[in-house]
Amino acid sequence: MKTEHPSQDRDVPGAGDPDARGAPVGRRVLLGTLGLGALGLAAAPSLQRGLESFLAGAADRDPTGLTGLLPNGGGFRYYSVAASVPREDARTYRLTVDGLVDRPASYALADLKALPQTRIVRDVQCVTGWRVPGTPFEGVRLSRLLDTAGVRPTARAVRFTCFDGTYSESLTLDQARRADVLVALRMRDEDIGHGHGGPARLYVAPMYFYKSAKWLSGITVTEDVEPGYWELRGYDVDAWVGRSNGRDDAPTS
Repeated sequence: MKTEHPSQDRDVPGAGDPDARGAPVGRRVLLGTLGLGALGLAAAPSLQRGLESFLAGAADRDPTGLTGLLPNGGGFRYYSVAASVPREDARTYRLTVDGLVDRPASYALADLKALPQTRIVRDVQCVTGWRVPGTPFEGVRLSRLLDTAGVRPTARAVRFTCFDGTYSESLTLDQARRADVLVALRMRDEDIGHGHGGPARLYVAPMYFYKSAKWLSGITVTEDVEPGYWELRGYDVDAWVGRSNGRDDAPTS
């Protein structure tokens, strides 16, 4: 990657003037600079939210994934594999649980929020290399929804589908029953926004982030693991952080 260096041309103010280079900074200039720095710190959270909102919206219309290359102070990159993603809210959202279960169910967002919530704070690790430390997620343990549905003895896996109409994921039944696997409703102590896969997404704490499917709409209990979207394109099905995909990242949990 080419690195841009400051210009050393003679016509840069002060470049050829030793007195200009060594002149002390005035008190008013110093105080003004400190004031601007403080203003920047105070504005940082709102600026960050604005940047994330912009990038999330751009990603919705960018099936190439190039939006994910843009820098973001929050550490996350935004990826979408669909040309556009419809928006769901508390009025329209539904999560279905079906397949090899005795009691299929459909949950509205209010139903999910009424269930006991679990909070997990772990690092998020993407298989492309970026990592966001200490990220809180909160939601319903997937195991609770499976137990309520009554998983049949022949079941060995769970498939997840998303309302973008394209993405899918899978876990073994044992993986899905882990205490650190959630149907997440909150992220970083806020309701999950559309750009991060809201109003509900899968969160699989010990695996690479592609397993944590965004815009979750369906949970189907199956006999066998069905490779998900990226797994059909070469990623590992068992995506343990640091033990898959040819990477040696530190575990997230």
